[in-house]
Order: sequence, then C-alpha cells, then structure tokens
Amino acid sequence: MIQPAERLSLVSEYYFSRKLKEVARMNAEGQDIISLAIGSPDMPPSEQTVEKLCEVAHDPTAHGYQPTMGTPELRRAMTSFYRRWYGVDLDANSELLPLIGSKEGILHVTLAFVNPGDEVLVPNPGYPTYTSLSKILGAKIVNYNLREDNGWQPDFEELEKMDLSRVRLMWTNYPNMPTGGNARRETYERLVGFAKDHDLVVVNDNPYSFILNEEKLSILQVPGAKECCIEFNSMSKSHNMPGWRVGLCASNAQFIQWILKVQSNIESGTFRGIQLAAAEAYNNSDEWHRVANIETYQRRRKYAGLIMDALGCTYDQNQVGMFLWGRIPEKYNNVEDLTERVLHEARVFITPGFIFGSNGERYIRISLCAKEDKIKQALERIKKAI
Repeated sequence: MIQPAERLSLVSEYYFSRKLKEVARMNAEGQDIISLAIGSPDMPPSEQTVEKLCEVAHDPTAHGYQPTMGTPELRRAMTSFYRRWYGVDLDANSELLPLIGSKEGILHVTLAFVNPGDEVLVPNPGYPTYTSLSKILGAKIVNYNLREDNGWQPDFEELEKMDLSRVRLMWTNYPNMPTGGNARRETYERLVGFAKDHDLVVVNDNPYSFILNEEKLSILQVPGAKECCIEFNSMSKSHNMPGWRVGLCASNAQFIQWILKVQSNIESGTFRGIQLAAAEAYNNSDEWHRVANIETYQRRRKYAGLIMDALGCTYDQNQVGMFLWGRIPEKYNNVEDLTERVLHEARVFITPGFIFGSNGERYIRISLCAKEDKIKQALERIKKAI
C-alpha cells in the first residue's frame, strides 16, 4: 500500500484550512457565519497599483518568464521603500530578494541555513508556519517564551540559560502576531547582540509595522544587523495585497546569495505585471497609508474591543497590528469552550490562541479584516447569544 512521506506525520493540516471547511459547511446550511478570524485585508490596493497591473497585462511581450531575483524596477522600489520608511539603505542588486510572500521566505531561509537535526528557536506564541515548515525540513524546534508580563518580548535571561550550541536560526516577529506586542529598538539591539554572541542568524518577520502604528521600526536599523540578521517584509498587510504574494527578504549580500541559490531551484519568478504593479504600490502616498492602515483599523478596533468586553476578555490597549489579542475569563476551562460557543451560538468565527503555541492557550484573537458593519453585527450577535 502506498504511504505518504514520513515527514507528513510531523505536521497536521493548517488550522484555518481545516476550520474553514466547517465554516463553509455552516454557511451552506444558511447560518451566515461572520468571520473575524483570518488576517486577509478586505480593502483593495491603491488605484494606481491596479491600473499598472492592467496596463502591463495588455502588453503582449510581458508574459514570459521573469528573473528569479525580480525585475530591476521592483528591486529599486523595494530599496526606496526601506529608505523612505525605515531609513535603511540597501543595495538593490545584492542585499534584497523579492519573495512570493513570507511563507516562501521561511522555506528558502530554512533550506539555506539549517541542516536536518539542527535547532531553530521559535517564539511561543508565534506564527505556526515557523514550526511546521521547520519540522517538515527536519529541524528540531526549540521554543522560547513570550509572555504578557514582559510585553511579549523575548526573555533574554531565559534564552542565555539555554543550550544554544546547535541553534542555527531564531525566528522573531515584530510587531508581533498574534499578540500585538510592538517592535522596540531595545529588543532589536539585544537581538543583534544575541545573534553575534551565539553565532546564529535572527530572522525578523516584519509585515505589520504599518498597521495601527505611527513608528516604523526595522531590525536593520541597528548597526551591524546586516551581518547576522535577515528581515522579511510583505505587501500583504501594508498595501492590501495578500493575494498578490509579494514580499522581500533583506540582509547582507552573502546571505542573499545563499537564499537565491535555493530560490532559483524552486521557482521561476513572478508575473511581470505583478512585479511592476508592486513597484508602483511602493509609491503610495503617506495619506493613502494613513487612511488605509491607521484610520480604517482604528475604527474597526473600537468595535473589536467591545466584543472583547462582551466576552469578558482582558486586553492591552497599546496593541498594534490588524488583530486584537485578549485573555479569556477564568470560568472557561479552555479557550475552545469560548470560541466554539461563539461560533455555534453567535455564528461568529474567532481564533483560539492555542494554535499559536501553549502560551496562547488562554487567549483569543479577533481579526480587524472585516467591514465595520460586519464587526458591529458580530458584536450584537455575541451580546445576544453570550
């Protein structure tokens, strides 16, 4: 009998892939589920971005294979983006690499730096793909704790007590998902020092710095960070382009060359229209970002907070990003006692925090990626049912 590869036994189907099947079935039964679970922006990209895509798509010469490293136009736009918003200078030809989203980057970086049996530091709670892809590729997961009483920042005293002799990569994510803990210059400085002291690579995943956030920080702002750090950035959240699959990784020229060596054996570049439209999107005005990424989410955040209040959850008012993370009341034995009740009685889908790790077991996450009227309707359903 044919069996799948053994590596599949190390992971399960992605939670949202599995749960959305149930939600689809409930919708087919006429239950009209309001989803406040997925972080997929519901607003469109800027008008000029879409216009550029259409313009290039009508060019009969634009449909061939593209350079794996991306078009010169896209690479220049990415370096200008980092200079404009973060004050970081990057060499467009050697210090960044376009990605088909950050998930692809997690795969490529792990393949480039980690041998089977090596160890990888993964935050708890944290983005599940850091764990699942590392397992698939034969790496050993070593979790490090993020806690509410420490602002969801790494506990460096705890880290220094760990055996780090086989650690090759450390995944970080600031502004943090799922907790909304903001990036801090001090944290970035300590991460750079930690990487150098222990001869490992810190990979900072940075797609949320524009969402409900006035100050844009990058780990590459720290002197010497390029020597030991890689940063991912993505257009999914900041430019309302999740389905376009455009991201980047930035680092020193040697690291980028190693990652490119992997990437060039896996994919063949993104459609030219998407690349040139993405380059156009990087020119979005300050006003566009303020309205799309701050004002819109501020209005939605107010109603998400009222949902937290209605559920008896507590939360930090200083969170950033496109989610609201809250601690559930002690009366619930586990988080799914609450989230399943909300789903089946109020017909609202919210995310249980356990999918992000054991330190998320007493938390829920509410997505702000829904129109205000839908979030208000979800609030009324929850108040009535719960």
